[in-house]
Order: sequence, then structure tokens, then C-alpha cells
Amino acid sequence: MNLNFEKAGGLIPAIIQDNTTGQVLMLGYMNQEALVQTQKEKVVTFFSRSKNRLWTKGETSGNFLNVVSMQHDCDEDPLLIKVNPVGPVCHTGSATCFTNEKEVFPVQHGSVLFLEYLENLIHERKNNATENSYTYSLFQRGIQKMAQKVGEEAVEVVIDAVAGNKEPMKGEAADLLYHLLVLLAGSDMKLSDIIQVLQERHKK
Repeated sequence: MNLNFEKAGGLIPAIIQDNTTGQVLMLGYMNQEALVQTQKEKVVTFFSRSKNRLWTKGETSGNFLNVVSMQHDCDEDPLLIKVNPVGPVCHTGSATCFTNEKEVFPVQHGSVLFLEYLENLIHERKNNATENSYTYSLFQRGIQKMAQKVGEEAVEVVIDAVAGNKEPMKGEAADLLYHLLVLLAGSDMKLSDIIQVLQERHKK
């Protein structure tokens, strides 16, 4: 990766974006050494202008930024880094440095990115016992119950569609999507696996 560090006096801005939600999480700066360390360790390291040294995000809090991809722009100076964040990003405890909210959802109303967020949440419920969690209870009841719920919700969607009940159909379709994501998780699959099949079919 060739970046023009000299153009900005040895430092380049690094925009950090959540790989799942698309949210911009923070802005930091990197020198050549910080970039090399980030590429090597796959965890974002900045050059701290206030501390005048390399600074790995999360080195004290444990809230690391695990690198998914890195890309520079056409001028080869700003850097876009997509990450999977561990915990809140901002030192205030907020999900990003651009909001006061503790938890951030995809910004676009009705965005399909929310499905990825929901899927990650479902996998978290699967792997971590949570009291009074309906999702966790489905995993506890087994694959047959998960499959049964998908069948039940699919029937409800069909009934509302045939009857022309658009508003009730929205709710039933939402239930169907949710329970399908649970069933996929229970079968050790992800939505991306299904999308890949659709993409392969589309090529044909």
C-alpha cells in the first residue's frame, strides 16, 4: 500500500468505519510505523499527536479495533479502515466518537445493514446465556423448534399475502426473517452464505 505521507507532513488521516453497520466510528492519524504495525497485527494503531508515540486503540481499555480491510482514496493520502470493534469506541463510553448513544444502529431507515446487526446479536445470544432472552430460549429448545417457528411464520405471511392484509403481513414477514436468522445460526450458517448462493445463481 503506497501512501503519500509527505503530503501531510508525515501523518495521514485514518477514517474508521464499522464493517457491519457502516457507521463512521472515529478519526485518527497514522505515520508510516503505525500503518506497518496495523497491517502486521490486524489491530488499528494510530500515532498519537498528544502523546507523541504509537497508540494502539484499546491498549488500556481492551476496546480494540480489529481490521477487516484497508483502502486509500484516489489521492493516496486518506485511509479508510473497516473494522469489527470490540466494545464502545469512544473514551466516553459511546458507540462512536460522533454520538452520545451507547448503542448505534444503521443510520438509514429500513437499511438492510440492520439484518447484519441483528444476525450478530443473534449469534451473541446463541453463545452467551442471557436471562429472559427469547432468542437464547430458542437455541435451548433445539433445531426442531427453530425450524417449526420458521414454518409457522411462513404460513402466516402467505395467509396475509393472499388476503391482501399488507400491514399485518409486514409484522409476520419481520417475524419470518428473524426466525430464519435464528435457524441459520442454529445450523451454523450465516446470511452471507445464502447471499453467496443467490449471487452464484445470478451469474448464471
